Amino acid sequence: MTAQRAGALPAGRIGRQDIEAKLEQIRHQVEHTTEAAKPVGAAVAAGVVVAVVAVAYLLGRRRGRKNRTVVEVRRV
Repeated sequence: MTAQRAGALPAGRIGRQDIEAKLEQIRHQVEHTTEAAKPVGAAVAAGVVVAVVAVAYLLGRRRGRKNRTVVEVRRV
């Protein structure tokens, strides 16, 4: 014979209180995980921004070199 939890319905049935308690437990776990991941997410986002800016700079520099006009000055 199993011991019944407080608020549980007889014969192992699941009641509203059981569902609400489990959802509350899951919500707390999600909040804890989210708080732990925020600093990592911010660091990753900053790294991505720096990488995008660096790539844009290098591609723009390369394009500028390819399209640059060469002017020769000759003295007569």
